[in-house]
Amino acid sequence: MDNEQLSDGIRIIKTLKHAMQTVIIGQEALIDAVIMAFLAHGHVLIEGVPGLAKTLAVKTFAGCTGLSFSRIQFTPDLLPGDITGTMIFEQGTGCFIPHKGPIFAQVLLADEINRAPAKVQSALLEGMEELQVTFGGETYPLPDQFFVLATQNPLEHEGVFRLPEAQLDRFMMKVLMQYPSQKEEYEIAKQYSAVTQTPVSQIKKVIEAQELNLLRTILDAVAISSELLEYIIRIVSILRKQGDQSLPVTVQQEIVRGIQYGPGPRAVLSLHRAARAHALIDGRQSVSPDDIKRCAPAVLRHRIVLSYEAEAQGIVPDDIIALTLKSVPLP
Repeated sequence: MDNEQLSDGIRIIKTLKHAMQTVIIGQEALIDAVIMAFLAHGHVLIEGVPGLAKTLAVKTFAGCTGLSFSRIQFTPDLLPGDITGTMIFEQGTGCFIPHKGPIFAQVLLADEINRAPAKVQSALLEGMEELQVTFGGETYPLPDQFFVLATQNPLEHEGVFRLPEAQLDRFMMKVLMQYPSQKEEYEIAKQYSAVTQTPVSQIKKVIEAQELNLLRTILDAVAISSELLEYIIRIVSILRKQGDQSLPVTVQQEIVRGIQYGPGPRAVLSLHRAARAHALIDGRQSVSPDDIKRCAPAVLRHRIVLSYEAEAQGIVPDDIIALTLKSVPLP
């Protein structure tokens, strides 16, 4: 990658971020995560209380990129065919014809994904990993640039279902949205106080398809040293309770007590790709240890199953990830 390509990539990313920030006040971490995951061919799970602009952020990204958009509102009575599609009998021809579902879009918003049972949630599994959907005995490829952004509300406990670990693992990142600051909330009130609002569907496209492809080409050229790759593998191995002689015994014991199951191989691949995307967004041609440390919580938090003891003590995955990052020496 030459300097001219890097400059083009930085320009495109700044244009996209600026366009999204004109609609989304604050939430810079979410905007960065969405862009990073898209460039790295990943998917994002967004968790936050109602009203934090989760859905608005997804629609804004689709509008700014010009990608086709589809939304699925997950409910307990939803069926897998409502997502993937089904075969419909056509009386005129006497044949069954495929009717493709809303999953056949480039940007798919799975809104409140934890409101549907596991059987419905699993309808996304094949598409998220293999970019194809099978129904009626036939397999259909999904559109290019297929990108899933799912939202869930952490407050409600009735009428919600826990996402299966197999599906959680297919999300490259899990972003925890926070309340806006007082200054940001003031700007939100000013911007959205009018009774009549501009529809999100009218958000202008700011980058072309070839620019999106260029960004992914540039990302492939972002370098990561073998030492940093070993650093990533070491972090994930420790979270699998495989031990590390260089860590203090007390730290190893705390990690073992806190974790029931650790991350799988997708965690290494996702952290590897996310760190490179973070370096590109930051305007650099190579990955630094800080890129890995910044991306690790979002990539790993949903891949850790806590022990009963840890949950009883109020420990969250981010606590264990922070302890691991603090304890493992930098390469």
